[in-house]
Amino acid sequence: MEIKPPPYQHTNAQEKSVVGDQHDDTDNPDAKVNTDREGFYLPLRIKFLLACLIAIAWTAFSVWLSLRWVADLALVTSLAFAVIAIAFIAYVPGFMNAFLLSTLLFDRRPPRSIPSSYPGVTILVAAYNEAAAISDTLTSLARQNYPGPVEVLVLNDGSSDDTVELAEEAIASLCFDANISVRILDFSVNRGKSAALNDGLKEAHHDLIVTIDGDSWVKHDGLRKLVERLHSDPSDTMAIAGAVMVRNSRDNLICRAQEWDYFHGIASIKRMQGMYHGTLVAQGAFSIYRREALEEVGGWPECVGEDIVLSWALLRCNYRIGYADDALVFTNVPDTLRQFALQRKRWSRGLMEAFKAHWPLMFKWRMSTLFIWWNVCFLPLDLVYTLIFMPGIVLAFFGHFYIAGPLTVAVLPLTVLWNGIIFRIQSGVYRREGLIVRRNFRGFFFYALAYSLLMQPVCVWGYIAELFGLRKGWDTK
Repeated sequence: MEIKPPPYQHTNAQEKSVVGDQHDDTDNPDAKVNTDREGFYLPLRIKFLLACLIAIAWTAFSVWLSLRWVADLALVTSLAFAVIAIAFIAYVPGFMNAFLLSTLLFDRRPPRSIPSSYPGVTILVAAYNEAAAISDTLTSLARQNYPGPVEVLVLNDGSSDDTVELAEEAIASLCFDANISVRILDFSVNRGKSAALNDGLKEAHHDLIVTIDGDSWVKHDGLRKLVERLHSDPSDTMAIAGAVMVRNSRDNLICRAQEWDYFHGIASIKRMQGMYHGTLVAQGAFSIYRREALEEVGGWPECVGEDIVLSWALLRCNYRIGYADDALVFTNVPDTLRQFALQRKRWSRGLMEAFKAHWPLMFKWRMSTLFIWWNVCFLPLDLVYTLIFMPGIVLAFFGHFYIAGPLTVAVLPLTVLWNGIIFRIQSGVYRREGLIVRRNFRGFFFYALAYSLLMQPVCVWGYIAELFGLRKGWDTK
């Protein structure tokens, strides 16, 4: 599977001819919008309860199936070690996968609705040393088919390259529609992404605020669909996360694997969380916020995970964060192991920052609280995977199946089913968007077999760095 994003330079007409000749009536703002499956509808709390029951049943079956495994491992270690290790190798991931799988099967989200008039939107483009991509990002914004007023603020956070000069050239050469205004806010000193975004918020003229990274390509209807989803969701919705996909998937193997991570893992998690009114991260790469909510929580906090900490602040105020699966943006992912490690390290530190700032969320009575506890499990999951399961794989090669052995194969049927359903859902989104889903077998096998071997140790590195208060910076996206 390989997602073919729009080329770097094209018109809207060219975009459709490149990615497919399917008719997309959502290009017409007056067309009826219904992007999701139809079928028997269950109340949301019933879906949540059923998903929990299915996940608990699967976990109970896993425990029964693994009793011999626990006993064998306890003989060479201890009962406590065996129970903890197998819990985070099999039971907890099994619960998560079963809950996610059942939730996706129950998903019948309402269609986007068309507002009577489209409100004004301010787009904050955070840029730090984005000379290689800022022109393309502005090109994609110039081709948005959003009917309302749009203000684009390019926030240059003390770049040391030609970001500002290239942005100025792009603005001068591009034919922005009359409803789109563009300005550059050039900050001479690099202060961090949150500071740049907060200054941009002060300069914004509209009540809807969209954030976009300086190396992203927004599909021509992405902004409109993001606003329509916000308009369609419950009134207490204060943010909507767009769907971020990989733009440079053909660069090398690490990029191909990340394509699957974004297409399968990240997208499915956000879909699940959005269904239960609690998307945990309205990511800075492409999200929309209501201005009054941003101001209520004090804007973006000064930290490396400013988007997740901000999102948790909104959830702590009992607001809702949704997800627009068809508001697409394509972003450049890290193309070297070092850049990938720095990014995932930053994400792990951001998660710990969110817990430190908003730990009371763990005790709020709402459906999304489950996902907060889900994130609590990430630290022991990553530690057990790195320090126990990976050495267990090495032992298995020498015929010692105490940790990784035949019983671990029992999770394969659920994994295959999980991947198949997510692929079907995501492929449906792409078909409706007129995009081509192409083959990426090398990326899939690397993602399935080796991706965690890279990611989990890096996550542990991030946790340790945050615990010991090591230096922070805008190292990478």
